[in-house]
Amino acid sequence: MAALHAAKRALRAELKRRLRALSEAEKLRQSRLLGDKVVGHSRYHASQRIAVFLSMPDEVQTEEIIKDIFQRGKECFIPQYKPGGNYMDMVKLASYEEIASLPLTPWNIHQPAENDVREEALSTAEGLDLMVMPGLGFDRTGNRLGRGKGYYDTYLGRCMQHPKGKPYTIALAFKEQVCDVVPVSDNDVKVDEILFEDSNQ
Repeated sequence: MAALHAAKRALRAELKRRLRALSEAEKLRQSRLLGDKVVGHSRYHASQRIAVFLSMPDEVQTEEIIKDIFQRGKECFIPQYKPGGNYMDMVKLASYEEIASLPLTPWNIHQPAENDVREEALSTAEGLDLMVMPGLGFDRTGNRLGRGKGYYDTYLGRCMQHPKGKPYTIALAFKEQVCDVVPVSDNDVKVDEILFEDSNQ
């Protein structure tokens, strides 16, 4: 187990170095390309209730995807992280414009305040159809390296307990985040599909 943690830690450090080396223009270029891949995806078209992360500066930018969700009249859910632990809810966003007015977390991500009561995606029978996920690193078999808190793995575990079951999961990655092998443990949940620039969709 110690070896696994050390391997993950070393890979995280390497991936953070790679991300720091990416220019803003390059991140924007790949983000636009991946946004197009998502909104053109058959799973996206078939989904009504979609969870999407609000991007940190070193992540694929999701604004265009969120705008498209609202333009198509779909329902959008965004993460609401609970401080101190690995608990996260996916709560309903009213509009794209609302994001700018949400308070900022210590990670500089907008999210609804703790006392802001909203519909949680798993609180109704409909659950979620699709989840668009971030990550630090991925391999081509669907293994994902997160930032070490386990928010998404824990949430997907809750989805599996829901009558609707686990939503289809699509992770967005800069091509620099795709690795040969990502070290994983038993409780790491594989992603159904990883979209990056040279993935053949």
